[in-house]
Amino acid sequence: MFSSASRAGFRLSRAATGTVVRRMAMSTLNSGGNGAQQAKTRTPRLRTLKRIVFGAALGGLTYTSWLMYRNRNPETQLPFDPSKKTLVLLGTGWGSTTVLKNLDTENFNVVVVSPRNYFLFTPLLPSCTVGTIENRSIMEPVRLLMRHKTREVKFYEAECTDIDAAKKELTLERRVDSDGNEVKPGEGETTKINYDYLVVGVGGTVNTFGTPGVEQHACFLKEMGDARKIRRRLMDSVESASFDDITDAERDRLLHMVVVGGGPTGIEYAGELHDFLVDDLTQWYPELADRVRITLVEALPNVLPAFDKKLIDYTQSTFKENKITILTRTMVKEVKDKSFTVQNPDGSRSEIPYGLLVWATGIKSQPVVNKIREQFAAAQTNGRGLLVDEYLRVKGAKDVWALGDCALSGYAPLAQVAAQQGKWLSRHLNRLAADNAQNPEADLHALIEEKSRPFKYSSQGSLAYIGSEKAIADLPFFNRNITAGGIATFWFWKSAYLSELFSLRNSTLVASDWVKRFFFGRDISRE
Repeated sequence: MFSSASRAGFRLSRAATGTVVRRMAMSTLNSGGNGAQQAKTRTPRLRTLKRIVFGAALGGLTYTSWLMYRNRNPETQLPFDPSKKTLVLLGTGWGSTTVLKNLDTENFNVVVVSPRNYFLFTPLLPSCTVGTIENRSIMEPVRLLMRHKTREVKFYEAECTDIDAAKKELTLERRVDSDGNEVKPGEGETTKINYDYLVVGVGGTVNTFGTPGVEQHACFLKEMGDARKIRRRLMDSVESASFDDITDAERDRLLHMVVVGGGPTGIEYAGELHDFLVDDLTQWYPELADRVRITLVEALPNVLPAFDKKLIDYTQSTFKENKITILTRTMVKEVKDKSFTVQNPDGSRSEIPYGLLVWATGIKSQPVVNKIREQFAAAQTNGRGLLVDEYLRVKGAKDVWALGDCALSGYAPLAQVAAQQGKWLSRHLNRLAADNAQNPEADLHALIEEKSRPFKYSSQGSLAYIGSEKAIADLPFFNRNITAGGIATFWFWKSAYLSELFSLRNSTLVASDWVKRFFFGRDISRE
């Protein structure tokens, strides 16, 4: 039995317990209310974020659809106007195509002359040699650009072989006959056209430096036809090496791949070749993969001479890891059918067997550039190209501009130089033509100096792929340069090239090629 005091204490304890329980219940209700209030606060924020994301996605999809529709449905163009001046663009490279893309054709009758009817995105050309990217993905048909201009643009698939500066007349040689078959240079039919203004952007051709046998036995890496030839030669060497009735020495020769030239083109091709070996040949030719050798030959003390020293060292160490042999201070003296002769750093000579040799060295001027130089021999005193002033006008010539690799403007022969020159020239031609629309006889050649600032190149940096999903970058940042290398730089390299492609069509094709290679590997069939 409990005493009265105990019973009182028990009742007090129950009362206290009830109070605590009530307080806990109230606290729970209050905390629940606060949680609900916080949930209500978060809900509008989430809704707003969802709406922003949905709106951005819808806007991007709408814009992309509009671009695709506009590409497939161009507007009606104005016809040629006899009262307008005729502007002839020679070439469909970086310079001329950029001019065409940005030129207001309402002010001119524009004519494009080139032996190829497409623009080639050359920075990704090494990727086409091993099937990382398909050939068509980096080819932009020029007529797609022409068809979207305000006024009709004429195109002649021909090569300019001569110029008469006094008559302002060009001689064109067709590259196909009446049956549609390709003809050799010098054997095609000729046509003459006249111009009022001439823009020369024919680029350059491969410089063999007079080395015997290069033209006959080496593969170049300048045009799409070169990439196709390299791909065929590469697969022919690999397939020939798989026969059982050849000697080990012959098999090693066939599987020795040589790149001559340590510039960005040679480095990128060597990197792509290494990836092809590691990712694909090891799977489909396991008995041959270990015997494949890659050698890069460079006459200078270092590869990539235009890059920062740290990036050069990083590239060389990456090549060493990838078992790519680099021979610096080594000059190729002769190329034969199955071997080539080099002069070593000590002055001695060696003969090295090879299965594939890719010549990726400097450039020299095109034949038409030499013809133009002959017309203005007094002012054109440099045999490497056309001397131009700070307004890109060809020295000694009237109403003639030059840009890109064929122009000696004091800048390196780079794609971004040619593209910036094209934008500069088209912008000033547009402005001057519009300002002088009331005076058809205005001398644009002279006015461009009076009303324009000289062209000045602004470097956007240098990029190069070095294999194994690694790239290097030398980028300007205010008054200094930022250097980077590795896998993160490789993704930056990809995004930069995607953004530089001329159209949504090409960007989509290149991106899909990269995805396809990731899932299915490269196509090893012979084209």
